Amino acid sequence: MASTYSFDIVSDFDYQELVNTVDQTIREIQSRYDLKDTKTTVELGKEEITVNTDSEFTLSAIHTILQTKAAKRNLSLKIFEYGKVESASGNRVRQEIKLKKGISQEIAKQITKLIRDEFKKLQAAIQGDAVRVSAKSKDDLQLVIQRLKQEDFPVDLQFTNYR
Repeated sequence: MASTYSFDIVSDFDYQELVNTVDQTIREIQSRYDLKDTKTTVELGKEEITVNTDSEFTLSAIHTILQTKAAKRNLSLKIFEYGKVESASGNRVRQEIKLKKGISQEIAKQITKLIRDEFKKLQAAIQGDAVRVSAKSKDDLQLVIQRLKQEDFPVDLQFTNYR
């Protein structure tokens, strides 16, 4: 039996679910009467979604559709970081939506500080874009998970490699 238990805190999303979300968004744009003739494009890259449409009003409607579809597929809305709305050719607007993945150093430091302050027996270590938490008791790890779920971090947190 292991003498210490651990888990990793990561911020990630299911890329295939995102592909399905964007696909459903495009289908709804093509079928909705108010968006059908806007010649809107939604392109999914590795680290961003690019939306090109005819006005900021339709861009707002597309945000709503995208967020609704993402929520139905259990994707956190915190993965979307909306960029600046830019003018594109032909009186159109373009916006890049960055996809947030990984925990930044700043947020990782906040998490480790919270764990060290409230749970004296536990060790928290930053490992790249994840945080590893170790303890002698599984119950302590469960308490940390519950506590972190209460906090509102700007990224979506998942708890993996629980052993």
